Amino acid sequence: MSAAEEILDIVDEHDRVIGQFPRGEAYARKLRHRCVFVQVRNAEGRLFVHRRTPAKLVFPSLYDMFVGGVVGAGETYDDAALREAEEELGVTGLPRPEHLFKFLYDDGAGHTWWSAVYQVRCDLPVRPQAEEVAWYGFLSEGEVERRLREWEWVPDGLAAYERLKAYRSAH
Repeated sequence: MSAAEEILDIVDEHDRVIGQFPRGEAYARKLRHRCVFVQVRNAEGRLFVHRRTPAKLVFPSLYDMFVGGVVGAGETYDDAALREAEEELGVTGLPRPEHLFKFLYDDGAGHTWWSAVYQVRCDLPVRPQAEEVAWYGFLSEGEVERRLREWEWVPDGLAAYERLKAYRSAH
């Protein structure tokens, strides 16, 4: 099954399931769905950052400071966070990511999704999926901040990153 054929739960403004559609149709029709964002740090506390491949359905060739993706139909946010993190990092046996908060992402142009933000430490050697990740590295927080002005980032990841910084300063 292609990514565009994956079935997603369609949700309302309160994150209640109201239907199901294939991912490609959900994107084309701008139907609200669910996504997970997992911030990955290595043993030294550096952040996993990657550049998406040009073949990605959404935000091709842009940089991201999270791994993650859509939550499949009937899947929990927690299960999706672990599945997506292991898939994108190319690892098995990752600890279950810690859920931090959830927010409704809206790009102002009709694309909106519930976004659950997680964090996890990965001490395993990573082998990112070639079809998902064109480049990757573990960067210090300071380097990520510097690169925010230099690289083109996925807009939903930027929104999650800003909310995560605010969340951490409040906790």
